[in-house]
Amino acid sequence: MKVAVTGAAGFVGVNLLHELVGAGHDVVALDRTTSALAPADGVTWVEADVLDTDSVIQAIDGAEVVYHLVAMITLRQEDPVAWRVNTEGVANVADAALTVGARKMVHCSSIHSFDNRGIEALDETSKRSHDDCGLPVYDRSKYAGELELAKYVDKGLDAVICNPTGIYGGIDVPGRLSRLNTLARDAAKGRVPLSIGGAFDLVDVRDVAKGLTLAAEHGRTGENYLLSGEMVALHDLMKLAARSAGRRGPLFAVPLWVVKAIMPIAEPLGALFGSDVMSEAALGALFASPTVDDSKARTDLGYEPRPFEETVRDLVAWFVRAALID
Repeated sequence: MKVAVTGAAGFVGVNLLHELVGAGHDVVALDRTTSALAPADGVTWVEADVLDTDSVIQAIDGAEVVYHLVAMITLRQEDPVAWRVNTEGVANVADAALTVGARKMVHCSSIHSFDNRGIEALDETSKRSHDDCGLPVYDRSKYAGELELAKYVDKGLDAVICNPTGIYGGIDVPGRLSRLNTLARDAAKGRVPLSIGGAFDLVDVRDVAKGLTLAAEHGRTGENYLLSGEMVALHDLMKLAARSAGRRGPLFAVPLWVVKAIMPIAEPLGALFGSDVMSEAALGALFASPTVDDSKARTDLGYEPRPFEETVRDLVAWFVRAALID
């Protein structure tokens, strides 16, 4: 079957390409660049811009399933380009999918399209990141993108939405590792003497890729599916990454109440040195950290994520193969 993937050269995109080619599909990979990490066979690269509907229509013509992964991730409160990519980009790909008669569209959104502040548990019925909720532009634009997609569902497009939690694991792009993978790599190098307390639901990128294909097969039109993994303490993540590489890892975790107390000083200080690690936007998910109910994806899709220990050990092994650690 011919399928199309936007954002194919990115973190999730490359892993989805391996999943699709492994299942025997012919893949049209849309991006503004290619990736040496992608499968050597079964993938045709096409340069396309999701803000240009005509280029997307031409690229995906003949595809039965369209996976939309393009997103601009930012911690900024406002960013006009990110807003356009994450909203107008979704609408353009949906328009193109409807125009070429694609059988299914799967949109990879984010857990951040849900407003997880002040709640203990999160599922598909939880409150959303509305435009006036005060959250960073990424959170708000991801939900706004889902609203754009809903307009095309109303026009007859069979589309579903997947909302992964914190994505980590290999294969990643060596020059621009995800934040979670960067933490794991630094710990595996023995560079993290202390960690930050708190936990977050983390999911293996391979399980996200599998979840997206399951959504294409079994997802119900217009529905959201949370793709979660396991609630993992950051200290445990970095400790296991270090031990898997033969190093000791962080000695202890700084409690979140201490982090919150120093935030008014640490955030502007970090900004002076060009770092956003100690910022409200970067650590907001840890401060909220609700449990995530993925029972809908398990029941409807047959989704089954792997344990985090397996992900971390495989990730460290990939760091070695990619020459990112000794």
